[in-house]
Amino acid sequence: MSNNLENKKELTKIFENTTIRTKWDAEANDYYFSVIDVISALTNNDYNKSRNYWKWLKNKLKEEGSELVSNTNQLKMIANDGKLRQTDVLDTKGILRLIQSIPSPKAEPFKIWLAKIGSEKIDETFDPALAIEKAITIYKEKGYDDDWIENRLKGILHRHKLTDTWKERGINTPIEYAILTNEIYQTWSGMKAHEYKTFKGIRKESLRDNMSDLEVLLTDIGETATRELAKEYNPQGLNQNKEIAKRGGNIAKNTRDNLEKELGRSVISSQNNINIRYLEEQEKLNNSK
Repeated sequence: MSNNLENKKELTKIFENTTIRTKWDAEANDYYFSVIDVISALTNNDYNKSRNYWKWLKNKLKEEGSELVSNTNQLKMIANDGKLRQTDVLDTKGILRLIQSIPSPKAEPFKIWLAKIGSEKIDETFDPALAIEKAITIYKEKGYDDDWIENRLKGILHRHKLTDTWKERGINTPIEYAILTNEIYQTWSGMKAHEYKTFKGIRKESLRDNMSDLEVLLTDIGETATRELAKEYNPQGLNQNKEIAKRGGNIAKNTRDNLEKELGRSVISSQNNINIRYLEEQEKLNNSK
């Protein structure tokens, strides 16, 4: 495993509606997968049952003299509570060996899935547009319209511009990015990112993917304002950048206050797109009867 893998962007992959946390190591040209998530996918167990299963399986494999446990690494990944926690991971080869130790009817489909995402990653390295096209397809399958998708992709680009600005000013670790992001969110919305997700009733899902148009707008205003203020005042280190992030969030807060005054209601909603789409589907079913 390359030494700087901790700094790689964490990804999520979906196998039959189960989220698999992963990290891509460009130097090794391989993925590292959360062992607990893979076990959950193969056994249909929840996180706690899968964790207990992995604890039992590790002891069993050690007794059998298997090298699989010694080949297990730990990487920081975002847990259910939104915090970065050390997580047992295996590379693709290790995951294939893990599958052999778990009796599951999903073993063969999972192997095919592993081969597919490995091939996709190699293809995307040579043609990055494939990754963008895949993201658009996934969003369309989830029911998002073209205008929303266009704005979402622009938001991702704006987010990268902000993190690049932070990097130039001494911000390098995921926890520092999270602290600064929370400063923006809390200033304009009154909630940190994980509190906002709890308010909306989501966990692993993307917060922005479950925001209303106005919530996305205010988030973009806060982050864009923070970026421009950072470029103007050139803060260095976490504390100075926190102050700038708070000022950027305050600009979004002022916009929110003006909007709510004109609308006569709060622009922050507990609704999420998962529930909205469920209700829309139920309404279509009822109307078809």
